This record gives sequence, structure tokens and C-alpha cells, in this order.
Amino acid sequence: MRNEHSAAEKIKEISGTNPLKCMKCGKCSATCPSFNEMDIKPHQFVSYVVNEDIEALANSKSLWKCLSCFACVERCPRDVKPGKLIDAARQLVVREKGGDYLKADEIPELLDPELPQQLLVSAFRRYRR
Repeated sequence: MRNEHSAAEKIKEISGTNPLKCMKCGKCSATCPSFNEMDIKPHQFVSYVVNEDIEALANSKSLWKCLSCFACVERCPRDVKPGKLIDAARQLVVREKGGDYLKADEIPELLDPELPQQLLVSAFRRYRR
């Protein structure tokens, strides 16, 4: 990401969330079905956005391991919505590559043989527009 500050602001804008409301209780991470696959857990993801460390997020495997199931969104007592922050960061990464959407031939590169199938179903449901 070129400008970490503007990238963090863009993530907040796209997601419509306020990561400063996070009290770091960890409930979002505790309910995450992909927790064991993530190098940056959902509650940590929120802290990375607050600290404007967007480059680390963009390079993390967590960005693509998130199932977009929004269990973290439902579980958060402060309405921080970590899953929406992750979705917004994904959008920034895709836009940085020069497009607004993934092309079908790019998807196999992102797939991991250990990837839960629920991720694909969630992604198609969310991004088919």
C-alpha cells in the first residue's frame, strides 16, 4: 500500500466501522472458524487498522483465510465488525492491482488446498454482483 494513513482511512470508510471502539476482548477471534489458519487474528486485525499497519495486513494470509461468515461481527459486543474491516482491506488490495474485481483466472492462485469450501460459497454469495 502506498500511503498507510490513507489506506487505513479508506478501510474505515469502506467498512463503515470504527475500530477505535474495540476493547480487545477477543470474542471475535474466539468465534472465528478460521482462527487456526490465520496469522493475524480478527481482534489483532482491528489493532493493525488502528495502528495503520496496512502493509502487514495486505501481506498476511489472514486476508484470504477469512470466510466472510461474519461470526465475528455477530459476536462483537461493541459493534466493531472485524469481518467488514477484512473485506474492506481485500477490496483495497484488489484495487491496488488495478481492478475492482477478481477475474475468474485469478481465483485458483488464491486457493489453498486446505481452504475451507465455506470460503468459496461465502465469497460467491457476497461478490457475485
